[in-house]
Amino acid sequence: MELGISGRRALVTGGSLGIGKATAAELAAEGVDVAIVARDKARLDAAAQELSSNTVGNTGGRVIGIAGDMGNADDIARVVDEASSALGGIDILVNNAGSSPAGRIEDLDDETWMASFELKFMGYMRLSRAVLPGMRAQKWGRIVNIIGGGGHSPRPGYILGGAYNAALINFTRALGKSAAPDGVLVNGINPSSIDTPRWATLMEQRSRFEGKSPAEINAGIEANIPVGRLGTSEDIAGLVAFLCSERAEFLAAININADGGAAAGLL
Repeated sequence: MELGISGRRALVTGGSLGIGKATAAELAAEGVDVAIVARDKARLDAAAQELSSNTVGNTGGRVIGIAGDMGNADDIARVVDEASSALGGIDILVNNAGSSPAGRIEDLDDETWMASFELKFMGYMRLSRAVLPGMRAQKWGRIVNIIGGGGHSPRPGYILGGAYNAALINFTRALGKSAAPDGVLVNGINPSSIDTPRWATLMEQRSRFEGKSPAEINAGIEANIPVGRLGTSEDIAGLVAFLCSERAEFLAAININADGGAAAGLL
């Protein structure tokens, strides 16, 4: 399938691991020039080098790394400026940086709540606000927010992440409705049970709170996924690439559950 995005320029946050790294690889394979962002510079540089080496000798786009903390407003402004300068503009934004810890309300102090708010919610908002004027001006743009299934499935043991994900689901729909008339398509993806380094961390956290081993928790989760397995980063990356493509030009202001059929509700 021809996605029609070769030559476009993308900024992917949380791009050194998991879904972000797989997304950068998928976009680069489609001929998109990609700037990946992460806090750990050594890991970021290694990821950029690996992704770049995979595109050598074919029509893939180039990949560069820009270190930055997406929970810091000054870093966000700098990263957007550096990416725009290096790539010649930003056509695609994939908001993926940020993870919220597991825990019940009594397990989470104010600092933990505020740190997650700055990184996950305010980071997505600030990045979207920064790139939107340029996208509106050129009458073309794509913003894909990687959110999470907890936003529409409240759980006491994931109260922080669920609350901010719910806010981002609302934010994505509202921004999508605002931006679509200018050719900027904003959509969200709610991954659930994706086998990434972050997933392993969540299982360790849940293990401490629930008194079960990570393997026991994983087994219970997999038993309730109709496709019979955890998702992979590549499962999500392919969906991101499609939402960024010309083939998805009628999709705006939606949030897609990517959970192997596990969601119990209608939405």
